Amino acid sequence: MEDCAHGETRGAAGRRARGELESDVLATLWAAGGPLTARQVREGLPGYLAYTTVLTTLTRLHEKGMLVRHREGRGYAYGPARDEASHTARRMHSLLEGGADREAVLARFVSELSAQDEHLLHQLLSAHDVTPGEGARDRRKW
Repeated sequence: MEDCAHGETRGAAGRRARGELESDVLATLWAAGGPLTARQVREGLPGYLAYTTVLTTLTRLHEKGMLVRHREGRGYAYGPARDEASHTARRMHSLLEGGADREAVLARFVSELSAQDEHLLHQLLSAHDVTPGEGARDRRKW
């Protein structure tokens, strides 16, 4: 089901997909460029959400180590613990670790890259080549 006002995909009960609210909250915080209160996050999210729903989501993200918070008035202001690129890279790494055949997963991933992304990946790998005797550990800097 498509929410015409925001172009969001919703289930039969009008609920977000699993993890979608957390992703939306993180996206709102990354776009803000600084810490936000629960009320400010709520205002930045599409559609109507109860304040308690947003606060619960922020609390869970904080407990997972994905957000940092500091006292602001009677509540907290929240910010992402990592930038968006670091967060996405960590998720990609986690998915790769979960696969049974790492080589097959990487081969499929590379084969489905756009020409532009393939070129970018080649440039990144070339820029981070290691000398003989150094391991992949040294390549993980990026």
